[in-house]
Amino acid sequence: MLKENTIDHVLRATWQAVAKMYNEQAAKQNSTMATGFVLLNIDYENGTPSTALGPQMGMEPTSLSRLLKSMEDKGAIFREKNPVDGRSVLIKLTDYGKEMRKLSRETVITFNEKIKAEVPEEKLNHFFEVTDKINQLIAEREIFEESVKLNK
Repeated sequence: MLKENTIDHVLRATWQAVAKMYNEQAAKQNSTMATGFVLLNIDYENGTPSTALGPQMGMEPTSLSRLLKSMEDKGAIFREKNPVDGRSVLIKLTDYGKEMRKLSRETVITFNEKIKAEVPEEKLNHFFEVTDKINQLIAEREIFEESVKLNK
C-alpha cells in the first residue's frame, strides 16, 4: 500500500497544510496558529479557567503554560483570580487580545467559507461523517481491538 493511499497519511498531510496556511496568516500579525487557537477558546466576556484550556485544545500543560506566558508578555491576555474557585486562575482577553481574537475568527471563517464554496454540501457531510467515525473508533479503542484478540 502506498503511503499516499493511507488514511492517516492524508489526514496528517492535510492538517500540516492547514496548519502551515494558518501560521502564514498569523505571522502577518506577528502571531501563530496556536495563539489564535487559544484566543478562540477563551470566553470573550468572562474568561476561561486555565485548567480548562488544555483539555479543550488537546495541549499538554507545559506547552500551554509557555504559550500563555508568551501571550501575556505580548499583552493579549491577563490572569485573574477565579472568584468562584480561589484555587484557580481565569485567563481573560485584553483589548488587544480581543482584536487578535477577532482576526483569528475571521481567518477561520474565511477558510471555512472558501471550502464550503468549493466542495458540495453532500461531500462535506460525508467528510464529517467519516471523521466522526474515525474519532469514535479511536475513542472506543476499536481500531486495534481485533488484533489484540488475535494475539491472546
